Amino acid sequence: MTQLDRLPTKADFAHVTDWVFDLDNTLYPHHVNLFSQIDRNMTAYVAALLTLDPAAAKTLQKEYYRDHGTTLQGLMIHHGIDPNDFLEKAHAIDYSVVPADPALGDAIRALPGRKFIFTNGSVKHAEMTARALGILDHFDDIFDIVAADYVPKPAGDTYDKFMSLHRVDTRRAAMFEDLPRNLVVPKALGMKTVLLVPRNFEYEFAEAWEKTGDGDAQADYVTEDLTGFLTRLVSER
Repeated sequence: MTQLDRLPTKADFAHVTDWVFDLDNTLYPHHVNLFSQIDRNMTAYVAALLTLDPAAAKTLQKEYYRDHGTTLQGLMIHHGIDPNDFLEKAHAIDYSVVPADPALGDAIRALPGRKFIFTNGSVKHAEMTARALGILDHFDDIFDIVAADYVPKPAGDTYDKFMSLHRVDTRRAAMFEDLPRNLVVPKALGMKTVLLVPRNFEYEFAEAWEKTGDGDAQADYVTEDLTGFLTRLVSER
């Protein structure tokens, strides 16, 4: 039996009172491919900043993303850029491609306790995405890269900032993520962890290192259907 075959039960999540969700490729499925627009914008930003051709800019962008958690962090460390300018340009995208998901909204609303979005993006990006999905009003707060002092997941200090700010008891919390490495710290903190993967594990837009890693072993569950996963939890309560 694979992790994907393991269905959640009421007992598995009965203790959870704080529900923490990553944003991109987690609250909406991978095949929506919203992040591809952001990725193109980041490549264009790097190309313009450093006068690089698109191929070289993309290579450097991905290196910074891999080594520093976000392209933004790499650019801040190595080139001293204005993070607000970068975030504004990176998130200048078309949100109309994100389909509304009333069933997901119903499931999130029915979860007992508090719900948070914890993203390496900006609050504005999270709000626009969640509004398109029709789920924005179901969250208590959004913790973004600015609140993290621009230090992205998977840095332990960033999780600590989030947990401290919202007084989260990690033993009574669950984390939903699409990047395996971002689940290592939550699992170590005692959180219930869920890894979101594309349908049939078909990654159309992801780096090889994003698909596997130490986080695989740290995921209590793996699912390709967040709505179905949560609906099962709330329907059993």
